[in-house]
Amino acid sequence: MILEIKKAVKHLKKGGIIIYPSDTIWAIGCDATNESSIDKIYKIKKRDKNLPFICLMNDYKMVRKYTNLSKSAKNIIELQKEPTTVIYDNVRNLKTFDNSIAIRVPKDIFCNKLLNKFDKPIISTSVNFSGKKHPIFYNEICNSILEKVDYVVELRKNERLNKASKIIKIKNDNTIKIIRS
Repeated sequence: MILEIKKAVKHLKKGGIIIYPSDTIWAIGCDATNESSIDKIYKIKKRDKNLPFICLMNDYKMVRKYTNLSKSAKNIIELQKEPTTVIYDNVRNLKTFDNSIAIRVPKDIFCNKLLNKFDKPIISTSVNFSGKKHPIFYNEICNSILEKVDYVVELRKNERLNKASKIIKIKNDNTIKIIRS
């Protein structure tokens, strides 16, 4: 696992696009602070630029760097049993479409180690063309997508990864709106 993390981080630091097993599904990702890399993912996925991506962050310290994470919001998130993506308003230090961002702090060992080593948020979106079904197994990823990325993580290729995250929005008054359960 350590060698795969080193290889992935090397590509991420150079603005590369990677495919990796996330805490939920097979994902395509890049440095979430690199606009050029994010544009590449939009092109690869043939996705409308008005549709934002999810960012993975390694911990709540990193989340606070980019959002106004309140203690009560953190408590709400930590109570979630399954992978949960949270939409925040009032983003800092990242370019966004509408000044909001969707963030997940994964509990997956590989994702955590990758994020800790890279020390920046990473885009996490399904490895498919926009509007098409996401792959459940690695071997279902379209070859024309594989040909356009810089690196594919060589882990968990035989595992079924099919659980999309729950998505919630925490409003300024700390009430929760469920976007996807």
